Amino acid sequence: MKKVRKAIIPAAGLGTRVLPASKAIPKEMLNIVDKPAIQYIVEEAFNSGIEEILIITNRGKEAIENHFDHAFELETKLAQNPDKKDLLDSVKACANFGNIYFLRQKETGGLGHAVLCAKAFVGDEPFAVLYGDDVIISDNPVTKQLIDVYEKYNKGVVGVKEVDEESIMKYCSLAVEHLENNRYNCTDMIEKPKKEEIMSHFSILGRVILPPEIFGILENTPKGACNELQLTDAMRTLAQQQGVIAVDYDGTRYDMGNKFGILQANIEVGLRHPELSEKLKDYIKELSKTL
Repeated sequence: MKKVRKAIIPAAGLGTRVLPASKAIPKEMLNIVDKPAIQYIVEEAFNSGIEEILIITNRGKEAIENHFDHAFELETKLAQNPDKKDLLDSVKACANFGNIYFLRQKETGGLGHAVLCAKAFVGDEPFAVLYGDDVIISDNPVTKQLIDVYEKYNKGVVGVKEVDEESIMKYCSLAVEHLENNRYNCTDMIEKPKKEEIMSHFSILGRVILPPEIFGILENTPKGACNELQLTDAMRTLAQQQGVIAVDYDGTRYDMGNKFGILQANIEVGLRHPELSEKLKDYIKELSKTL
């Protein structure tokens, strides 16, 4: 069984749910406290043992590539001030995480199309997909949690959470049977189900591990919801043919394609930030007196 070494981060979406903030700045570059959202995702991947990352972008997303490159003028300026060493180290670290590559998705064809664009990069290896909208904070990286399950069962793995009925109709619904602990056999799934089509309240949220066979399935999958190639439709075929393991992962997910999700992430991550947590706690306590 081949090791999961590669990861794809689809980051080509237009960010219409957070306009006008995403008009000139990619939504993946919107900050959570002092780092852009996509940096949390990249750090999770490398902390999970991933060796190579391909970020799928499109026109207007150059800021993402710039963030993971050296900024020589800025670094030179910071290096001249010994008091700025910590800042210098944090800036340099962005260019030294590991092997990060970029590929443009030349048309907005859906998540399935974005993943299919990575076929040559992945080759014949299993790989991780970390959704660009989803920042997940956990002590044990969620991608690592899923890789461990893949290595045990040698099947595709999807990270899931239970969501309410309103949300499930915006995401996807899975047919599952309990296997052990926080793991379930998944035999079917449906993208954006109608109320009568809901199979369970488990939905895929943010992370999956897929075998290379998914590319052949994607190439033969017709367009689905929103007239786009849906990764969920291909994973449904995979689940029916080979079976898929669903993992109710340990972690807190923030939807960075959603205005409230961005606010929630900044507050909750800020409350754990070593420099800001006490100030923020005091501020929230005072603010709560006026509500």
